[in-house]
Amino acid sequence: MTKAPRSPRLTFTLHYLQMIIAMLVGMMVLYPLWMLAAASQPADAWLHRTDVESLVMATTMVIPMAAWMRFRGHAWRPVVEMSAAMYAGFVVLFPFLWLGAIDADGLMLLGHVLMLLLMLAAMLARPGEYSGGHAHHARTATDQEPA
Repeated sequence: MTKAPRSPRLTFTLHYLQMIIAMLVGMMVLYPLWMLAAASQPADAWLHRTDVESLVMATTMVIPMAAWMRFRGHAWRPVVEMSAAMYAGFVVLFPFLWLGAIDADGLMLLGHVLMLLLMLAAMLARPGEYSGGHAHHARTATDQEPA
């Protein structure tokens, strides 16, 4: 009995959900480590600035998401594009934070929403990358790992 192939839409959706799960795991595991490391710093230290904290939080999500993408066979280019999309969700809001138009809670809420939307946009820009089998991606010479 052969297994019916998964539809491209389902594969695309599952890939998006897998990345979100990897990100959540990163936030639950890596972000508390950052909080422990930064806890000894005074409350007004640059480590506790909202913009810095948002970039650290994004990093705790990018690391496992990127690792998952590489594990699933993606080349470096889409991994870097997806990582950039994740940071951009926060970075585009920094001027609004600095001008006082949004507060820390607003940055975190809007930044996470934008992150998810920009990730989806990155996926839609390369539908073939995310709607096919993950391990099948042929790597070009520029994507190969150094020997």
